[in-house]
Amino acid sequence: MGILRLSHVEVRCPDLELSTAYYTEVMGLIETAVEDEAVYLKGWDEQQHHSLILRYAPTYGVERVGFKVQHAEDLDELTSAIEGYGIATKRFAAGELGPGSGETVRFVAPSGHTIELVHGMEQIGNALPLHNPPPEPQGLSGMHPPRIDHVFLMCEDVDEITRFYTEVLGFRLTEQIVADDGHQLATFLERTHTAHDIAFIVGPDAAFHHVAYWVDDWNDLRRSADIAAYHGVRIDAGPTRHGATRGWGLYFFDPAGNRNEVYTGGYWADPDREPITWTEAQMGRAVFYYEGVVDQNFLTVHS
Repeated sequence: MGILRLSHVEVRCPDLELSTAYYTEVMGLIETAVEDEAVYLKGWDEQQHHSLILRYAPTYGVERVGFKVQHAEDLDELTSAIEGYGIATKRFAAGELGPGSGETVRFVAPSGHTIELVHGMEQIGNALPLHNPPPEPQGLSGMHPPRIDHVFLMCEDVDEITRFYTEVLGFRLTEQIVADDGHQLATFLERTHTAHDIAFIVGPDAAFHHVAYWVDDWNDLRRSADIAAYHGVRIDAGPTRHGATRGWGLYFFDPAGNRNEVYTGGYWADPDREPITWTEAQMGRAVFYYEGVVDQNFLTVHS
């Protein structure tokens, strides 16, 4: 019941043609629809219409983040909880927000980000048969991650946004980085029993850090780094390991300046699992376990 997982992320791009070429040829996502000022894409193994929207805008950044809910009734219950928190919502019919879109509730979270809860996005399949399928379709390009994994955002008050996501939206806290004064510097939250579906770190409200796509193992991560280097894509960090989430990641930038990650590993998070706490002194190891430090450039604001 309630929120199932991350559904989609919309990012801003000043050059749609260049960004589309990058996301289809280098990242290897599949284009599913095109509008005058937007392009819709998905990972090859995603059944739903899209998980990434490229929206024309003068600069980079995140426009909105969507989560999939299991039942239409969940939209009513979550709307009531959000409005009870004092946040206004707006409802859209299926198809009203563009190709493939489902019935949607939209609101602005305390972090300043525009969030959507979606039920009934069009299902278009993964191009594999339901009987005796091969491991993946033939002819995939670039890194070709199977699915979206998580989104990492920034805001001024991590304590408040964590309370909102846990108490109102029903997320579970898996890990946190806590400052010496007791405030949360970063939190990792899940609905899928993975290490995180969304995370927040201290920074300006409504700011964007990265969107991550899943790859199956370390070899796929290493191969993604080879592809990024071959295409001249600017690598930001990695391949490396995280202390928080225990995952492995590679960070790089799309042509607009939006940070991407390909991610793998992590752990299974049962609902009764106690959160892991990292201290401020160990923040570097929490983010980059091998290096033990966080370069200030890695905390660059993408708003």
